[in-house]
Parts: sequence; structure tokens; C-alpha cells
Amino acid sequence: MAPYFLRNLVPRREKQEGSRPLFTVLASLTWLQWAQFLSGWFAWTCDAIDFFSVSLSVVHLREQFGKTTHEITTAITLTLLFRSAGAVIFWRYFRPLGRKWPLVANLVLVAALELGAGFVHNFQEFLALRSLFGIGMGGIWGLAASTPSTNLPEGYAVGYLIAAVINLYLVPAVSAGWRSLFWMAAGLSLLAAIFRALLPESEVFLKAKAAEKAKGVQQSTKKKTAIFFHELKEMLRTHWKLCIYAVLLMTGFNFLSHGSQDLYPTYLQTSKNFSAHNATVATIIGNCGAISGGIFAGWLSQLIGRRLTIVLHVLLVGAFIPLWILPSSFGSLSAGAFWLQFGVQGAWGVIPIQLAEMSPPAFRATFPGVAYQIGNMISSASAQIEATGGNNLRTTIIQDGVPTDVPDYALVQGIFIGVVAAFVIFITIVGPENHGSHFEQHKAAFEEGAARDDAVREEDEVPQRRESDTESANEKHHEKASIEKVG
Repeated sequence: MAPYFLRNLVPRREKQEGSRPLFTVLASLTWLQWAQFLSGWFAWTCDAIDFFSVSLSVVHLREQFGKTTHEITTAITLTLLFRSAGAVIFWRYFRPLGRKWPLVANLVLVAALELGAGFVHNFQEFLALRSLFGIGMGGIWGLAASTPSTNLPEGYAVGYLIAAVINLYLVPAVSAGWRSLFWMAAGLSLLAAIFRALLPESEVFLKAKAAEKAKGVQQSTKKKTAIFFHELKEMLRTHWKLCIYAVLLMTGFNFLSHGSQDLYPTYLQTSKNFSAHNATVATIIGNCGAISGGIFAGWLSQLIGRRLTIVLHVLLVGAFIPLWILPSSFGSLSAGAFWLQFGVQGAWGVIPIQLAEMSPPAFRATFPGVAYQIGNMISSASAQIEATGGNNLRTTIIQDGVPTDVPDYALVQGIFIGVVAAFVIFITIVGPENHGSHFEQHKAAFEEGAARDDAVREEDEVPQRRESDTESANEKHHEKASIEKVG
């Protein structure tokens, strides 16, 4: 008989009681809810534009500063390392201030740092600004995800696509060259800050504050933090294996995305002798595949489960590695980019809900973010690892009619992505899946006793779900009965 984790790869279908069709739900959203959704999505999209500005400019930066690819990619490594520090700083010191103004301030900070990166005079200044940018980037991830946008991974792929379009049309057309990409990215981040500033504070945050005040049980931030860390320690004592598993899972996923994206334009220009224009167009095509994969996988995971969806998409990644690295023509390599990124982002598209469903209930917001940031930190050197591999694995191409020795990034990325894909498939199959789990009635992490998996709120403390105008009386009765049963 097959092991349990294989037999359970396709979970039981989620119960659909009380659910409504997707388009009915979308139609019930107000203009304000759409605006807040878009503000969080746009903030994360701008964050991706800022980050991938370096990936798209590696060749230009090499020429500007007289450095090697390995040295230039230090900027990517430092950004990702300091990103975790930024997430901790903004969570610890700015979370009590709300969701709106911390995100606005964070976006303004990122815009200023991105603008400054376009004015640097030497490589040391560039590294310093990109390190500080990593702190800002870490803050945006959590703050944007806490708006009604829920952290759409497609926003990341859209950001890379927009950055590539700017690189395609603006950079060659102006005398500032690569610097114009950073300036445009700064302007978009500032626009995202203005967009968010025009909208009100999160309704959930305001209601939580009002409820505390009405009950006369307001606790200081210091008290809540103390309770949170106490409950966190209790949760780690119970779920330490799950925490290690989540970090390993996110390490694999971050290696998969950064290993296939961060050095891709450089790979095409260096190892395949593509022009900057053709390398950028291929990057755009790859991101179209990424967006398509993320949307498709989200739908598919509702039918066949989270883990099986991830496994199928990572198998697709493995199947298209040859088309990613072996051809020399633009058409074939672009097709390989589309389908490989379809698989990468398709697998990634399931991760937010997979992590949320496997999380200890009280830590459903903290757990995915911490696992993601630690995995991201571990994989931060992906581009440098590939650059080092290119220094040792070489190939010969014809450049201007002359045989030229260049790094064989095709072989390096083929090996790197293949090994990581195999690891991701393994770690996904052996892991848990709580498809369709619900945790709306569980205590929050800053409430005493929240670390227990059965720690639900008392009936009078259960926050009622927003009732739309189309909700029937039967649905209301069913919800009330469910709460009474839990209580």
C-alpha cells in the first residue's frame, strides 16, 4: 500500500455550503473595497518593479562600475538579506499605528531610495542604497498583504513585466540609460503611496480598535507584544516540526523563483548573445506565462488540492528546462521562458493559501510571513551562486564573428533549477495539507491561550462576517447555528 502522504495527495473536496459563485462575490464588492484591494496589489507590484530594476540592469551596471556579474549581484543578495530585517522592524514598531500610514511612509521611503540609486557615483553607494531598499521592501510585503489584497503573487509577476516594458522602451531612448529605470520605478512607488493615502484606514483595523474600546479592555502595545511572544513560544513548542517544514518549503520556493528570474536577462545577453532588446522581450514573454500560471493554478487547486497542483506545476518546470537552456533562437527560448515561468508562478500561486491553511490558527498571519522571509533570506544568494557557477562552467559563442569564451549560464541554470525543482516536489509531497480549513473563530495571537489549536473565542467575542445585501435569512441562521455549536 502507498504511504499515507501519497494516498492523501488529493484531499477531500471542500464543502460548498453557504458559498456563492465567484462573480456574485465580485459584484457585491463596493468601490471602496475594490480601491483598497487595488492599493495593496499596486504597492506590491511597485515593490517588484523596484526589485527587478537591478536584474534588468546587470549588464549596464557591469559597464558602469567596472565590476563582474558576481559583484553586481551582491546588490540582489543584500536586498533580500535586509528584507527580513525590514519585515521585523515594520511589524514591531509600525503595526500598532494601523495599516494605512505605515504603508504610505514605507512606499515614500522606497521611492526615495530607488530615486537615489539612479544618482549614485560609485558601486559602494549603490550597494548601500540597495541594502536600505531591502529594509523597505520587507516592510511593504507585510503591510500590502494586510490590506484586502491578501498578497496576490500575480502582482509580483506583473511588476517584473512592467519593469521589463520600461527597460524595453524608456532606457534605450534617453541619455540617462539604466538610471531612468530606477527613476521611473521611484515615481510609480510614490504614486502608489498617494493612492493609498487617499483611501481610509482598513475597516478591520478600525473595528478591532472600536471593539476594544467599547469593552473597556484595551491593552497597551507592550502588553499585547508580551502576550504574543508568550503564545509564540507555546506554539513553537507544539508545532516546531511544522515550522521547520514551512521554512524548508519556502526556501525551496524562493530558490526556484530567484534562480529562474534574477539572472535571466543577463543569461540571455551573455550566454546566448541576445541584444538587450531581445532579452527584455523574452523576459516579458516569460512574465506573461507567470501571470497565466498563477491564475490557472489558483483555480485548479480548488479542484484537486494544493499539493497536487504544486507538484504538477513543478513537474512542468522540469519538463521545460531543456527548452529553457538548449536552443539558441529567440522563438524557442521565449517559448521555454513562457512555460517554465508558467510552472514556477503556478506553483507559487498556491503558496499563500497553502501556508495559511497549514498554519497554527492563531498565527495564520504571522506564520506564513515568517516562513516566507526566512526562506527568502536563505535563498538570497541565488543570483550569486549562478554567477559563481558561470565563472567555472564556460562555453564558446560567436560574438561579432569571433569565438568568445563566456559563462555558460544555460548549463548553470539548468542544473540549479533541476535540483531545486526536485527538492520542491519532494518537500511538497511529504508535507501536510489542510484544504478548506477554517479559522475565523479562533483567538488572535495576542490573546491569552491563543497557542492552543482549540482556543476559540467566547460566543460574544466572535466577530460576525460581513453580511452582503444578497445574503439570505437561511444563510444567517446557518452561520449563527455554527457559531453556537463551536462556542
